[in-house]
Amino acid sequence: MTSVLLSLTFLVLLIRENKWCWPFGIISSLLSIYVFYEFKLYSEAVLFIYYVLIGFYGWYVWNSRDQSPLLVTAWSWVKHIPLIVIGSILSFLLGLFFKTQTDAARSYIDSTTTIFSFLASYLEAHKIFSSWIFWVAINGISIWLYYDRGLKMYAFQAVIYFGVSIFGLIDWGRKSGVITR
Repeated sequence: MTSVLLSLTFLVLLIRENKWCWPFGIISSLLSIYVFYEFKLYSEAVLFIYYVLIGFYGWYVWNSRDQSPLLVTAWSWVKHIPLIVIGSILSFLLGLFFKTQTDAARSYIDSTTTIFSFLASYLEAHKIFSSWIFWVAINGISIWLYYDRGLKMYAFQAVIYFGVSIFGLIDWGRKSGVITR
């Protein structure tokens, strides 16, 4: 429960572009690692280790600007193609590994949400608008994944994340100029 509240605080502060989002994300992620390991969602546990690391990276990036703040920007779709191709290949390979080498549950879905969460987290650390497109899809899939594994509190969190991700998509879309109304 504490992890869910901290992660929701992270998300609200992230949308508001408040640098204090990162410590909330780090602490929430540390608390979640054990839970996912216990429920045999090993890719999710690895993901939350990554979230701790990207939290420190995000804190560094958002605080390392001299005078000018980091602005929300949009990438061309062509720039996304390598991310999507590499993400798909890595998702398959990680899913195959966990399917054949462990007792992981839902290894391919778990791996796909994990790999694309890595990519979306990197994009959000650099305030790239499309990170929210990835998050809408990831959070939608995660609702089912967590509920399927009996993690009802995390499924509830994913429902909230899904809705807030739509808000983040609209908000950062306006800030980047992709959405003009």
